[in-house]
Amino acid sequence: MWLQSVLVPLLRLYLCGMKVLLYQLLHSSFTLPVLPRQNGRVAIVTGGTRGMGYETARHLAGLGMHVVIAGNEREEGGAAVRRIQEEDVEGRVEFVFLDLTSMKSVQQFAQTFKDRGLPLHVLVNNAGTMMVPESQTEDGFEFHFALNYLGHFLLTNLLLDLLKRSGRPGCCSRIINMSSATHYAGVVNMEDLNRRVCYSSHGAYSQSKLALVLFTNYLQEQLTAGGFPVTVAAVDPGMVDTALYDNLWSLAQALKKPVAKILFRTPAEGASISIYAAAASEMEGVGGCYLYNGQKTQSSDSSYDPELQAQLWKKSCELVGVRG
Repeated sequence: MWLQSVLVPLLRLYLCGMKVLLYQLLHSSFTLPVLPRQNGRVAIVTGGTRGMGYETARHLAGLGMHVVIAGNEREEGGAAVRRIQEEDVEGRVEFVFLDLTSMKSVQQFAQTFKDRGLPLHVLVNNAGTMMVPESQTEDGFEFHFALNYLGHFLLTNLLLDLLKRSGRPGCCSRIINMSSATHYAGVVNMEDLNRRVCYSSHGAYSQSKLALVLFTNYLQEQLTAGGFPVTVAAVDPGMVDTALYDNLWSLAQALKKPVAKILFRTPAEGASISIYAAAASEMEGVGGCYLYNGQKTQSSDSSYDPELQAQLWKKSCELVGVRG
């Protein structure tokens, strides 16, 4: 049991990491094209106080968007807003508290936003955590599963009607889900989504990232079938030098520092994929895709499994208390 549940996910995840680093050694990072102005459009960016989320929020505000940075660090959020405002961006930027590990907080955030009467054109589900020690949220969910996936699943569903109303043919609303190459190593265990039988932080993390891709593909199918002007894309930023890696083992942390300087992307480079998905003309009407280095790429075989997509959707609805 330990070999299958702990060692195998660890080896798969680090193998994925090595493949990504090799790719980044041989290929330059994606360069954003000139993007159209986004005046009058409204975006929410989760985890936008630092790292890739901050760079995404900053760039979208620079294009003229009204950007709501959603995060659970009020002081850090205020500082992020001030830094962006100091750049004299054309758009508006603000911080609103959101704790994605608390389903109550997600519900409160969504209701407060809807009560303001604003449209919503872009939702960037960026916030995440990686390889934290085993812990449960206040709702009893495994931490990676709750923060990386389930909180975003609930947030998206609560704001979906607003996204549908805000989009129109030829100018769709857009949902961007932040996944990673680790989803290729992921296994969604429908019998133990909270990883209580035999915990592995590596397995829990990769499961949460695969869940986001499954969610992306299933939701796009439903939106397309209903004729709604909303697209959903999963993005893979590559290996980026952010605080996500703070939870690595001591040895891995020591090895990561010199490697990161040479091979890792900067937060701005990693954010370029989310920004492209959120604002590029080339992405108008394009959904149900997995973007890596600015290109549509095949995600894992399991991410296209319609039965697994439907099972995860149904179970997720039950867990967060929304209608399927």
